Amino acid sequence: MSEIEALVLGLIQGLTEYLPVSSSGHLTICSNLFGINGDQNLTFTVAVHVATVLSTLVILWKEIVWILKGLFKWDGKMNSEQRYALAILVSMIPVGIVGVFFKDYVEEIFGSGLFIVGCCLLVTALLLIFSYYARPRQKENISLWDAFVIGIAQAAAVLPGLSRSGSTIATGLLLGNKKESLAQFSFLMVIPPILGEALLDIMKAVKHGTEAATAGISPTALIVGFVAAFASGCLACRWMIGIVRRGKLIYFGIYCAIVGLLLILFS
Repeated sequence: MSEIEALVLGLIQGLTEYLPVSSSGHLTICSNLFGINGDQNLTFTVAVHVATVLSTLVILWKEIVWILKGLFKWDGKMNSEQRYALAILVSMIPVGIVGVFFKDYVEEIFGSGLFIVGCCLLVTALLLIFSYYARPRQKENISLWDAFVIGIAQAAAVLPGLSRSGSTIATGLLLGNKKESLAQFSFLMVIPPILGEALLDIMKAVKHGTEAATAGISPTALIVGFVAAFASGCLACRWMIGIVRRGKLIYFGIYCAIVGLLLILFS
């Protein structure tokens, strides 16, 4: 993998992890268009995933500190920080089950071809467009049940082309949660799954051996990909929070619909 390829893949990973257009789907498209294979190197995959998590920590550090400060306080009843942390924990249950027991099975069944990516992008488009026009009653807080349902949406995003951020935010909107808090919750709840995915990749790297895991990539290319994913992740995370608050998800829905249809027609 060259430095230019690492730069392209890092930028795509960082941007599309937060924008509701599917990082896995766009990496597949990039691979087919330019002959770049983001899955050929497990070390690179781990690096860009960790960079994405770091970008979330940088942008949402105030919210993370708020949760940590209140997490270990106890006044006889659960405080708002503890309820928030519990909601994140509940949201992790579906994706944890799918990631540990069914991820490889799902990928084996559906694969990651352009036709599948196109179909899943259409599903993402429908979710985004429908959530834009739906007007459910607004709730003050994200309940544990809503967190679990949003977690199911995140687990379904194991399919290439089904956006993780798009699925979780759209599902939260359809459940009646306020858009002001959904982007923040969606990005915080994604930290443990991304780290878990990176851990699984590390385990694969150990299984395949160090040389196989790092074959075809130089330290310079690895650093370039890491920095690109971190920088683009910071921009996309901050940008996406503002987009959700302004309710502009429909434009991403239209984009996903167009790209999805083109992939289906020409795959």
